[in-house]
Amino acid sequence: GVLMIEALAQLGAACILDKPEFKGKIGVLAGVKNARFKRQVRPGDILDMKVTLIKMRGHIGIAQGESYVNDQ
Repeated sequence: GVLMIEALAQLGAACILDKPEFKGKIGVLAGVKNARFKRQVRPGDILDMKVTLIKMRGHIGIAQGESYVNDQ
């Protein structure tokens, strides 16, 4: 679970740091809300991740991330 949150945080940072005004900056994870894990991800599983940037307020971004194994 911790590694999935880390991967989602990196995806979110990539979304924000891709914007021209944030080029060369460093992204920091400030918090996680409502994280739930339905099952373990096992070796050989294909983990699909999706991050949506919900809003930006100044230099702080809020994103929603989801991960799926076999569309579950």
